[in-house]
Amino acid sequence: MSLELFPAGLEPDRLLAVDAAGARIYGRDLDAASAALSRAMGERALVFLLCRNDPGTLLGYLGCLRCGAVPLLLDSRISPAFLLELAETYRPGFYYVPEDLPAETRAVLPAAPCLELRGSRLIPNGGAEGCPLHPELALLLTTSGSTGSPKLVRLSGRNLAANAASIVQYLELGADERPITTLPMNYSYGMSVVNSHMLAGAPILLTTGGILEREFWDMVRREGATSLAGVPYTYQMLHRLGFTGMELPRLRYLTQAGGKLASELHREFAVWAAETGRRFYVMYGQTEAAPRMGYLPPERAVEKCGSMGVPIPGGQFRLEDAGGGEITAPDTVGELIYRGENVAMGYAQTAADLAVGDEWNGRLATGDMAKRDGDGFYYIVGRKKRFVKLYGSRVNLDEAERLLAARFPGAGFACAGRDDLLFVYTDSRDPALPGEALRYISGETRLPSRAFRVWVLDAIPKNESGKTLYAALPKGPGD
Repeated sequence: MSLELFPAGLEPDRLLAVDAAGARIYGRDLDAASAALSRAMGERALVFLLCRNDPGTLLGYLGCLRCGAVPLLLDSRISPAFLLELAETYRPGFYYVPEDLPAETRAVLPAAPCLELRGSRLIPNGGAEGCPLHPELALLLTTSGSTGSPKLVRLSGRNLAANAASIVQYLELGADERPITTLPMNYSYGMSVVNSHMLAGAPILLTTGGILEREFWDMVRREGATSLAGVPYTYQMLHRLGFTGMELPRLRYLTQAGGKLASELHREFAVWAAETGRRFYVMYGQTEAAPRMGYLPPERAVEKCGSMGVPIPGGQFRLEDAGGGEITAPDTVGELIYRGENVAMGYAQTAADLAVGDEWNGRLATGDMAKRDGDGFYYIVGRKKRFVKLYGSRVNLDEAERLLAARFPGAGFACAGRDDLLFVYTDSRDPALPGEALRYISGETRLPSRAFRVWVLDAIPKNESGKTLYAALPKGPGD
């Protein structure tokens, strides 16, 4: 794995990262960290790596990959109960964690570290019986963020290297890039930013600050950040901040993934990029594909507004009908199927699954419903299972969300429900919006208003990557 991410070897003086305090990480630091981790662990082991966008986490992540350990990337803010559930299921040999974890998280960990690296600690899980690891297994990611199911995605070194190489190619990355961290490293999108720029020879700007903090923008300007990566929520916040009016002379491109961006925001940032000589990439992916599968070439970003683009280099898309037959006619909806070397080996739900080989053989049924236009560009229209039946009509909940977000820009929406009742949740503070949203969605779907219920929440529940947590939505008023 390490040789694939660093094909030309790793020069001791190569700059790998800069943090918000100005500390530098060089190739020699990673060499030392990899050697120290290898000595401390002794043999190939499963490591629960609690992530933060800081030097210790970066050295732990890359060091594990280089020395053959298998890290499971987790949010450092993980709930102690979920951490315990994962530990009972998978029996890690070690934990690698920031030294200043909350007390309630430290309380569920073994006490004595055996190694310290840049503010992170390697802690042996004394007495744990390690589980066998498949020779090709390189990395594990959760499917549900910091809370939820213990189901994991099993990724090989080939999966990671293939996706990183493809991203380097279509983003045209070189060693002069300076991406700044806007996403958690344990989130597959944030991880892919690290992997692709490591392969390109470009240093990462590490910050735990967010885009709503002044310190973040100070670092963007001071260190000359050349790119920003964001999920739809990121772009909603950038819009509110007046981002397109900022003076950021070193910024070259923006990337967006993690869900479909509202058409108005897509167009706003695509037009701004075209007018200022920058590039705006809308992308499509899933953790199960390490994670990138599609991208919209920036020169088509305005013309193909709403599209997630074409397959990444080395990948292939196919649309299938309910019977598994291929759909070739344009503008016909089917399930999106992807093939490529970046498709994961499969899922794990027990420790025994970590010894299993490649079960998916490069084919991923995404669960997304899509259509392809006459020029070969793909459009995601919803999830295969995100539907309700209202008065005999099948309504796509994702499409309902997009319609509402487009009609009421600036307001957040989430749609859920059961047959014969669709729930619309909004975080808008406008007292007139609930009634207007009800009339609008009723008119757009041509269904009676009694098929919908609208209420206001303080905030739409989201995970650390900005995706809506539908299971956390109330089931009804007052729930």
